[in-house]
Amino acid sequence: MDKRRLLLRLRLARGIGIKGESLIYQWLLAHPTGVKNLLPQDMAQIAHLNVTTARKFYESFTSQQLSDVVARHLTEANWFTILDEAYPAQLKESYLPPNVIFYQGNLALLNAGKLLGVVGAREPTKYAQIAMQRLLPGPIQQNHIIVSGLAMGVDALSHRLAIHAGGHTIGIIGTGLNLTYPAQNRKLQMYMSAHELVLSEYPFGDVGKPHHFVERNRIIAGLSETVLVVQAKQHSGSLITANLAIQNNRNVLAVPGRIDDPLSAGCNELILAGAKPVLAPQHIVEEFL
Repeated sequence: MDKRRLLLRLRLARGIGIKGESLIYQWLLAHPTGVKNLLPQDMAQIAHLNVTTARKFYESFTSQQLSDVVARHLTEANWFTILDEAYPAQLKESYLPPNVIFYQGNLALLNAGKLLGVVGAREPTKYAQIAMQRLLPGPIQQNHIIVSGLAMGVDALSHRLAIHAGGHTIGIIGTGLNLTYPAQNRKLQMYMSAHELVLSEYPFGDVGKPHHFVERNRIIAGLSETVLVVQAKQHSGSLITANLAIQNNRNVLAVPGRIDDPLSAGCNELILAGAKPVLAPQHIVEEFL
């Protein structure tokens, strides 16, 4: 089995987890020819799996069912690995980069402009919507590609603003590419899959579990050169993305809000901690100069 197929099979297997996958990838880098003799038992040890999880992984990795799933993805899915030239350099250097990414759409968008992550509340206020309509079209028209999570609220609005402004956008989702969560964004996801770019580290049929969206956030933070937080509560997923961006040495911007608005508490705290407040489109553009 070559390294690319091994990484794909690991991604589709149960019980290994993203940290285990990363440890095995690091082992492969340190042992370039070791893949020929690498057994499932060895991989479980490299990934530091406990006895119960190792048994679950072994049963999955060696099953005919997994071989059938791998065959389906080899013939029906578009995917690339961390070993391929298509893999974005900035993502490879980030925290826990995914070994395998499935995609639909125009992969060239990964290198077609400046990648601006936009995250925020699922139920943004009118203020947040007005702020986005004032702040984003300018950078979009200057070849800033919007990266977001295809969720409700700020995510969906940022994708739509990019499309309406004649720019481009990349969606990163927490389900398999043949599913849509939330269902309200089905038409948007279908359009982006055909005309823009949608990425996922989850195989066909994987539903959106709570931890998927935290894992998805690390990809947004790792892929983006700069992350803009539009509106966020304290302890929200948007703040997780912002903190991951800081950990990856990315620029973090925030839209300031009223001090009595719970949906602005996260942004105001980010600004207090050193994030750049954004009051005009040029404040975003300046971060990429």
